[in-house]
Parts: sequence; C-alpha cells; structure tokens
Amino acid sequence: MTEKFKILAKYIKDMSSETPDVETYISAGNNIAKYQLDIDIKSIALKNKMIEVNITLKFQHKDTQLKRSHFEIIYAVAVKIDESIEKKDLEKIVLCDVPNSVVSDIEKSFTDMMHNSGFPNIKLEKKIDFTKLYLERLN
Repeated sequence: MTEKFKILAKYIKDMSSETPDVETYISAGNNIAKYQLDIDIKSIALKNKMIEVNITLKFQHKDTQLKRSHFEIIYAVAVKIDESIEKKDLEKIVLCDVPNSVVSDIEKSFTDMMHNSGFPNIKLEKKIDFTKLYLERLN
C-alpha cells in the first residue's frame, strides 16, 4: 500500500428523497434556494485495520412550518488502513482523506438523486471541500 489507506468498497448505503404530495413538491420548488446542505461523517471500526466511513449529505429546509421535501444520501466507503498509521493521523484520514477521494462520486449521486426527484436544475454551487471542513473543525 503506497497510500495511507486503500479503498476496498464504495457504495450508496442509503438514499432517501421524500416529497409526500404535490403541494409539498411545489412548495419545495419555490423555496429550494433556501434549502441547506449539511454534511456529517461517521466511522465504524472493522476487523483487520479496516474502517467503514459513512458520509451523510442532507439537503433540507429548516423551517418546520413550511411544506418541505427531505433529501439524504449516506455514502459508505470501506477502507483498509496502512499498518504504519498512528492513531493521531486516523482522524484526518477518516474526516478528510477518504471523503476527498470519493467526493466526485458523492456529488454525482446527489445531483442524480435531485434530478430524479423532479429538481433537475439543482447543482452543487461549489465542490465539497472536505479538507476545508476538516480544518474548520480543528479551529
């Protein structure tokens, strides 16, 4: 392994697009610019220096009074960690390096889901920068 980790598998673990009725669909379309993208990363230790990294993207409107749609993807990546990696370096690998290695797949899955949910004009305004998110978390 020349890298700090090797990707063994990557896949959509869960995908959800919830628009319960046409009124909600119209409301969501009228308010889609106010929806926010939230990102969360969790990891699960597996056997033999393997880790499952779950990257969750939620696209939702925070106003609970509004008829709104809910969109969510959990993208899973199973990786084998190099034997020489120290525990202190593991956090950066899980929160930054692994997500950055699959960011294009995640973004395509998200935009495909939005398109297939009836919102074809939704695009991510800028590339998701997991390095920036990781550094912000440190500060």
